[in-house]
Amino acid sequence: MTICALISQTMKNIFVLLGLVLLSGCDFSKYRLVKEYDFETRFEKTNGEETATYAEVIQFYKDLDDAFGSIDLKEFGATDSGKALHLVIYNKEENFDLKQRDTSKTLILINNGIHPGESDGIDATMLLLRDLAQDSAHLPEDVILASIPVYNIGGALNRNRFSRTNQNGPKEYGFRGNARNYDLNRDFIKADTKNTFAFYEIFHNLKPDFFLDNHVSNGADYPYTLTHLFTQHNKLDENLGSLLENKIRPQLKDSLQKKNWEIIPYVNVFNKPPEVGFAQFMDLPRYSTGYAALFNTPGMMLETHMLKPYSQRVNATYAFMEELIAVVYNNQNNFRKAKKLDKQATLKNRYFKFNYKVDSTQHETIKFKAYKADTLKSAITGANRLKYNRGKTSVKNVNYYNTYKAQDSVQIPDSYIIPQAWWEVINRLKANGIKMSPLEKDTILPVEQYRITDFKTRKNAYEGHYLHYDTKVKKQDKRVQFKKGDLIIKTNQNGRRYLMATLEPQASDSFFNWNFFDSVLQQKEHFSPYVFEDTAKQLLNENASLKKQFEKKKEENSAFSENWYAQLAWLHKQSKYYEKAHLRYPVFRVLEK
Repeated sequence: MTICALISQTMKNIFVLLGLVLLSGCDFSKYRLVKEYDFETRFEKTNGEETATYAEVIQFYKDLDDAFGSIDLKEFGATDSGKALHLVIYNKEENFDLKQRDTSKTLILINNGIHPGESDGIDATMLLLRDLAQDSAHLPEDVILASIPVYNIGGALNRNRFSRTNQNGPKEYGFRGNARNYDLNRDFIKADTKNTFAFYEIFHNLKPDFFLDNHVSNGADYPYTLTHLFTQHNKLDENLGSLLENKIRPQLKDSLQKKNWEIIPYVNVFNKPPEVGFAQFMDLPRYSTGYAALFNTPGMMLETHMLKPYSQRVNATYAFMEELIAVVYNNQNNFRKAKKLDKQATLKNRYFKFNYKVDSTQHETIKFKAYKADTLKSAITGANRLKYNRGKTSVKNVNYYNTYKAQDSVQIPDSYIIPQAWWEVINRLKANGIKMSPLEKDTILPVEQYRITDFKTRKNAYEGHYLHYDTKVKKQDKRVQFKKGDLIIKTNQNGRRYLMATLEPQASDSFFNWNFFDSVLQQKEHFSPYVFEDTAKQLLNENASLKKQFEKKKEENSAFSENWYAQLAWLHKQSKYYEKAHLRYPVFRVLEK
């Protein structure tokens, strides 16, 4: 047979085979073309000294997706870096529909690389998902793992060797700030970054049962590799808070102990020895776990100790995730029951508690392995300095303050009304699944209105803002003219806690405190003193009560009595000429009678 005839016969055979495939009706999609994959990570190839680059991480998961039906790599919205945010899902059943989430399965969301220099979770999760896909590690059938491989992509691409000044490896790593130099773990309420909006999409689609954010930290030196920072239990509703504190935390500790890993609470001290005692870190809503808690999703940050060798930290993170998954799964019925009860309680609660402070009258005593802390004279500054002696270790009883109490509360309104002009706030509410409906016509409604009476402001920039705090308000009943298209937001919905935390201006991470309403703090119209002098005199002549208040204020306040402009300004603010918008908080409360 000639070469041409051989080729012709081969082509005929190929077409016959294709025809048989089409006629058979068989589903061959699960059969994958054979390809050589390298699933050994950079961490393994370098004996635990290096972490994968961003490109290597994504290619690793693309290859896993190609090779295994149990791995699914998805893209979500763009980030500030210009690249899409990825989500990798492990599901042994080899299918996962975001729009039809199987709520009978326990779903755990793992976030990595929010601070890319803290890369332990990035490498450990790569190893874990690979091992699960290859059946060399095991999960219960009813668990789905979802992981953001690298959340701060811009920071991961800004790779360097020196920004983590004290950290013991890896050799190179990413930078804390994202592509716009934001710390993403302060952005979950203000949402200055595209990363955060992409996270919203992932979080609200997945509706995770538990949330883990992998970190690395150091405020002191001690023998432990693993520390935990759980959602502060007192600010959760009763059932979830109790489950987290009284079951999950001790079970996780015991489970890890059996695997020869010890874990203690996050050592919340800086430049002082841990044995002085410490309080749990308060994860405000600006942080990942504080944000998740607003939607009744309990969680924790794992904080490995940056002074430990990198390979040890990654291996510890791997072991920790295995044990956490098992503990959460074994309590899945408890979680479902607690969430259901707390959801009902949240919708029934008449008051929202906020501004939690540590209760110094309550503490638990924990057994703490401590290095001897010496106080020496600094050869650099001549002042006293702290130095740990790792050669001397002892076990000490340390006070751990883990109880917080709310300092304030406010009655929850039936609805909020937000004028459509405040679109930055409205966009963030919508991105978090908050339901709202527009007014169909111009309407006058009775509402509660806040006036801002006092606040303090940070003197230095903080994550792109000059954050307000200690905000005080005065409540007034008003009838207000609203326009067609202004938005009514019922509080009787799943985002109730998020609404209260963001729309009540006194709350620590409210939109007001994050400067979204700063334009109402500036007076837009003023007066000319040489003209207003005559008007002010007429005001006092016509209003005896006002004149009495004015004279009293001058008597009681010498600075006021000596400041002619302050006196005229005060009178102007008592008059009909003073603009109504100044210091008026432009979110209105409706309480149905």
